[in-house]
Amino acid sequence: MRKIAAILALSLIFIACKNEKSNEEAEVLAKTNTVSYNSFGSEIDSENAISSTQALEKFNSLKPGDTLDLKFTSKINSVCKKKGCWMILELPEEEDVRITFKDYGFFVPKDSENTEVIVEGKAFINEMSVKDQKHYAEDEGKSEAEIAAITSPKISRGFIANGVLLKK
Repeated sequence: MRKIAAILALSLIFIACKNEKSNEEAEVLAKTNTVSYNSFGSEIDSENAISSTQALEKFNSLKPGDTLDLKFTSKINSVCKKKGCWMILELPEEEDVRITFKDYGFFVPKDSENTEVIVEGKAFINEMSVKDQKHYAEDEGKSEAEIAAITSPKISRGFIANGVLLKK
């Protein structure tokens, strides 16, 4: 009986040590696979961020006046060249979303195009006025002819970010 108990005890110790080693290896792998980010605005993390494809599905379910808390990943297509006070993120199917920052409390680098990003905040659908469209077109550096061609409001996707992570 003592031999059986000793064998069981040794087996449990062996199994426990093996699992501990596997957990250590998993932690090392996780640390080496982490991505570094520069943080702007409220402190957020990369946990539970959905893809841009999933974000587009969420946007498509909204009606004007609706808002939705959202955290998603995407790539920056353009940034305000004057202050970094807005950015346009790429969505699938050649769609995009304009990101502004809560209470203009922070900005992103003006040269951050084509950078991977995670944003967290409120998603919504709105009707953008002609005045706002022209303002953004000026910020983008569009020509006078392109700005003059803006003559009617348009329905667009909007997002007010309270926090942003830019991939280093």
